[in-house]
Amino acid sequence: MVERAGRVEGKVAIVTGAGSTPGPGIGTGKATAVVLAREGARVLLVDLHPERAAQTRAMIEAEGGTAEVFAADVTRAADCEAMVGAAVEAFGTVDILINNIGRASLGTVVDTTEEDWDRAFAINLRTAFLAAKYTVPVMAAKGAGSIVNIASISALRGDGTVAYSAAKGGLIAMTVDMAYSHGRQGIRVNAVAPGHITTPMVVSVSQPGPRAEFMNTLRSEAGLLGTPGDGWDVGWAAAFLAGDEARWITGVTLPVESGVLSVTPLMMAPHLRAVPDPGE
Repeated sequence: MVERAGRVEGKVAIVTGAGSTPGPGIGTGKATAVVLAREGARVLLVDLHPERAAQTRAMIEAEGGTAEVFAADVTRAADCEAMVGAAVEAFGTVDILINNIGRASLGTVVDTTEEDWDRAFAINLRTAFLAAKYTVPVMAAKGAGSIVNIASISALRGDGTVAYSAAKGGLIAMTVDMAYSHGRQGIRVNAVAPGHITTPMVVSVSQPGPRAEFMNTLRSEAGLLGTPGDGWDVGWAAAFLAGDEARWITGVTLPVESGVLSVTPLMMAPHLRAVPDPGE
């Protein structure tokens, strides 16, 4: 029996937002970084909070992987340029970029402030633009690379987070344009659109108790599978798109959402109504 090599064996990856918000579960950036390391990549763990990325590095090293931490505010061009330089200095090149930074807040066009709008675009879209701006030339110079942008189904369905939704929609549009612009340079660009997953960031905005458990159950029941999703599901999808098994896939958005985009809310109503509301 031939042992399969890791999906990204020998490659170098940058993962932005590679730490996790404190709390139970695992974030998408942390999970993606760990999966990439398990699949053979050396990983630069980039985070505004280096102590969080250090926890990810400890997890990777405990499993025999290789990772370095780089503290950066990736809304800043200088930090993104330095980030890419650090990866090249530490590991020699960059083969994979995972643009994972994201933050959502509730708001409509009426009650969202200009400051909140600008902040959402800075965090969710500007970061990916700047990270790619300095990574693409390294990839283009050797004629190969893979970029995976972590978007959201909020870009495809309304959920009352207008600034976040618009920014993630922009990220999907940028994914397609980058795939067109850089495909002949050997660079593939794809996106992952997570659905109603449960991560430490999601948990952090809910007060612990029956209501939070109720919402967690609804997230599971809204999907065709009726099971909960988490950061690992996003990490596995991102690792597949980053690797050579996806060598002929570019310009696509892969939903990771238990099929919620495949049905109307009416079809799932019986499952959702069956969950007892603790407020009633």
